[in-house]
Amino acid sequence: QVQLVESGGGSVQAGGSLRLSCAASGRTFSTYTMGWFRQAPGKERELVAAINWGSTSTIYADSVKGRFTISRDNAKNTVFLRMNNLKLEDTAVYYCAADRTSIPASITAMTTDYWGQGTQVTVSS
Repeated sequence: QVQLVESGGGSVQAGGSLRLSCAASGRTFSTYTMGWFRQAPGKERELVAAINWGSTSTIYADSVKGRFTISRDNAKNTVFLRMNNLKLEDTAVYYCAADRTSIPASITAMTTDYWGQGTQVTVSS
């Protein structure tokens, strides 16, 4: 069992930055691929970024490449999402996810094993 708690969301102007954190409980955190998803009103939940247990493999949605960075600290059971140059279209609820797959490209909203409660990110002009 893994419990996930996100923090770091908020309101920011376009071009600004935020760092999301996801604290996980459970002794097996380091064995999971971790991901960040987001869901905007009226849209499906989409994968933003994912990272494997050893931080040797990451993937990003095309819309955030070059602006967002995912990282993890297994000693602290925490995964991060650094978001730079935020755009209006980044506004969404961001969810942390844990998946037993070892391949970040395989993580999906349908197969993810555990979810956090979500944190709101609002980007304004």
